[in-house]
Amino acid sequence: MSQKPEVTLYHWPHSRSATALELLEELGAPYRLEVIDITRGVQNEPAFLAINPMGKLPTVKVGDAVITEQVAIFIYLSDLFPEAGLTPAIDDPLRGPWLRWLVYYAACFEPAMMDKALKREAPQKMSSPYGSFDLVMETVRGQIGKGRYFLGERMTTVDVLWASALGWMTSFGVVEKTPDIAGYLERVGDRPGARRAAAVNEKILAAHAS
Repeated sequence: MSQKPEVTLYHWPHSRSATALELLEELGAPYRLEVIDITRGVQNEPAFLAINPMGKLPTVKVGDAVITEQVAIFIYLSDLFPEAGLTPAIDDPLRGPWLRWLVYYAACFEPAMMDKALKREAPQKMSSPYGSFDLVMETVRGQIGKGRYFLGERMTTVDVLWASALGWMTSFGVVEKTPDIAGYLERVGDRPGARRAAAVNEKILAAHAS
């Protein structure tokens, strides 16, 4: 087997790249960090814009390939490190649902959350990418209620994404921390990968404070 190229994560703890960091830890993937201090506008400097013209985190570089956008990063890295056992293979019956719920996060959940958080009126249902906030949450909670994890009794990388998303939204008060959501967050958040990622972030923030 050929050696896999090095993974570089451009990262800041208080950004969406925290979820990508947790993904790498859960996958047991070797990686290096490039800290992009968004509090000092480093994401808008020419050196980083040459990598990602949008100036956004997370951004990942694998060999010469640059991958941006949270869901694309999740699909790419999950498939790159299948040995972690968290990625349904292409012929696995869970592959379709796995892809569905990754994309649902970006296509429906995020726009619904932003409209809710910013108190923007939701579009008419026929022109809305997500229908309504209540419908999005009913759909998510209905899926959580089917088992211990998003796809049933088996944890996959989908859970890393959704636990992070629901954790942020409940902490901001955009989503109510109902008992089913709280239980789900506890199950996923208590994993070693999540704790390792938290320790990395604490170290970065401590160095920033000093």
